[in-house]
Amino acid sequence: MAITRDKKNTLVAELAELFATAKGSVGAAYTGLNVADMQKLRAAAREENVRIIVAKNRLVRVALGADKKFKAADTSLLTGQLVYAFSSTDEVAPAQVLAKFAKSHPALKLIIGFDDSGAALDTVTVTAIAALPTKDQLRGQLVSVIASPLSGFLNVANGTQSGFTRLLSQHAESI
Repeated sequence: MAITRDKKNTLVAELAELFATAKGSVGAAYTGLNVADMQKLRAAAREENVRIIVAKNRLVRVALGADKKFKAADTSLLTGQLVYAFSSTDEVAPAQVLAKFAKSHPALKLIIGFDDSGAALDTVTVTAIAALPTKDQLRGQLVSVIASPLSGFLNVANGTQSGFTRLLSQHAESI
């Protein structure tokens, strides 16, 4: 069913706004997914504050052309049926959500991405971004690295105290 020109203009404006405010956006081929799978994908994306939109590639190209930072972006990979994921808070979340979903639904394939500077990212780059740890995982690793010397020092200090205590205990038993 064809959509009216007004609906197309509204969709293009919405897409332009999403691209302009997104820190990261990813397009993935979804041919072979049914409606129930798409609903699961949307639910998984909502949990990560990622917005999912299905739009015609021609409308996406128009929306990208409306923003001067995306005018030079290579849109040659925008072919076939694509679903687009946007996040205004996390650069890697759209790629991670789609990649995680693709593990259980091999019909979903990462195709293209756009960063907040307007550069287009190819499939290999988007896949590499999806493999990066999340911000929370990175924060946990940083805390672990910072706490490691302190915990090592405490273990050494505790070992010295317990060794001294054992020595006193053995000396007291021998007397």
